[in-house]
Amino acid sequence: MLGLIGKRLLQLVFLLFGISFLVFMSMHLAPGDPATIIGGPTATESDLDAIRAELGLNNPILVQYLDYIRGVVQGDLGYSFQNNQSVSESIATRFPQTLNLAIASMVVAVLIGVPAGIISAIKQNSWFDVSSTTIALAGISIPNFWLGAMLILIFSVELQWLPVGGLNAPFWTIEGMKQLILPAITLGTASAAMIARMSRSAMLEVIRADYIRTARAKGVRKNVVVWVHALRNAMIPVITVIGLNFGFLLGGTIITEQVFAINGVGRLMIDAIAARDFPVVQGTVLLVATLFVIVNLLVDIIYAFIDPRISYD
Repeated sequence: MLGLIGKRLLQLVFLLFGISFLVFMSMHLAPGDPATIIGGPTATESDLDAIRAELGLNNPILVQYLDYIRGVVQGDLGYSFQNNQSVSESIATRFPQTLNLAIASMVVAVLIGVPAGIISAIKQNSWFDVSSTTIALAGISIPNFWLGAMLILIFSVELQWLPVGGLNAPFWTIEGMKQLILPAITLGTASAAMIARMSRSAMLEVIRADYIRTARAKGVRKNVVVWVHALRNAMIPVITVIGLNFGFLLGGTIITEQVFAINGVGRLMIDAIAARDFPVVQGTVLLVATLFVIVNLLVDIIYAFIDPRISYD
């Protein structure tokens, strides 16, 4: 297990170097000039030259990249071009909102997806199975921005049950939970649909296995066979989907944060891209990539606890 963790952490280092290089080059080679955006429409050419010199934009691009990497290795992600605020501080301020939204969305997805998939497998070809499969397809197909807008229209504007947007209150308070409900449902719907489909497929495969038929022939109750013996083995591929979806949720909350006016990392990234704020874009991308690798490492570790036959030694 320690060998796996060490190997993944080493892979993470090379992955982050590759991602940082691609993001750095794509941002610097794309059309547009950060100095023009920072200086505004009234800036003269001498003003723009002074801004470029101050930000180091006149240096060769490889020199700029090496300077950036030198800072990252020392724990310095740089400073925003827009407000001269530390990128680390900006991310630390915004990340808790994104994390709370991703966790709440995954809770919604798991609570809906896993039971729906298991019951569909147990009651294959029943009305519940057909209904849940149809709803799952709809959940995957519906765009987040449309679903979010409809939920706001129904529950916030018409019924006035829940707030329109924002995550201003602590998530453990009643008001904070109310603010999380609509964004979590919006973001968790597609994940719930994928988890439900995977849970159904995995459970169908497991309940047809020989050892399940043997347990039933020995007189073990059906509920015990399903929820104790079959479920544990069926969860391996389901956990894979949950881990991948959680990784995507940490970096894919951009649209939902825009719809619900949540000041998270996704919204920070969009604003930084629009303003050509290179350090902020690079810092947020590195954060998302790091979290994605860590989540997948945790999924591999969970495998070994669920199925003792899996060994990484």
